[in-house]
Amino acid sequence: MLKVTNLHVNYGGINALRGIDINIEENQIVTLIGANGAGKSSTLRAIMGLVEKARGKVEYDGEDVTDLPTKDIVKKGMVMVPEGRRVFEDLTVEENLILGAYTRGDFSGIRAEIKNIYDMFPRLKERSWQKAGTLSGGEQQMLAVGRALMVKPKVLMMDEPSLGLAPLLVRDIFEIISRIHSQGNTILLVEQNAKKALEIADYAYVLETGELVLEGPGNELLENSKVQEAYLGEAK
Repeated sequence: MLKVTNLHVNYGGINALRGIDINIEENQIVTLIGANGAGKSSTLRAIMGLVEKARGKVEYDGEDVTDLPTKDIVKKGMVMVPEGRRVFEDLTVEENLILGAYTRGDFSGIRAEIKNIYDMFPRLKERSWQKAGTLSGGEQQMLAVGRALMVKPKVLMMDEPSLGLAPLLVRDIFEIISRIHSQGNTILLVEQNAKKALEIADYAYVLETGELVLEGPGNELLENSKVQEAYLGEAK
């Protein structure tokens, strides 16, 4: 479904990514873990065309999308929930959802999708005409996810969805990710909560200073002593 080959990204004189290779099969959950500054967010942003690639190739569903503008990548069914939620604070919940469907022209389909989002997130329905900036952090994260789902994506990329949330809300967010996956979505997840991410991931990659240093099934990396020591606060 998604194949990234030899991806390089530079910021000025800094090599943020150096030869990243990622393969994601249809309906998998794949996670990227690593310390702050490892290049996880840069990987997602480069895939989506939000930062310039120095070199490398991105293939989506068998098609080369390396040089496509972001809006065209979204139209093809790949979308990202950004770090920090990035909701439109002065617009209502429902207006945010409608904006999420800007690549679609089917009004009846958009209304049906909003209903689906409200079924998934009843709290958003209760606050549909409330300004997004007045929502709690957890509610804003639900809105950011719902807005992305308005595209009806095949591949959903999520950048630090649990960041800054209370433990109870973190649990809710991971339940939501699992539910979205069960509906047939392929998910690429960047997450600072490595334990939670590895528990739900089919496959995982470990990034360190712009390079992949380890990969394997999520359950295997959970048991890896280096991963446990570096990212799970455990040592064997």
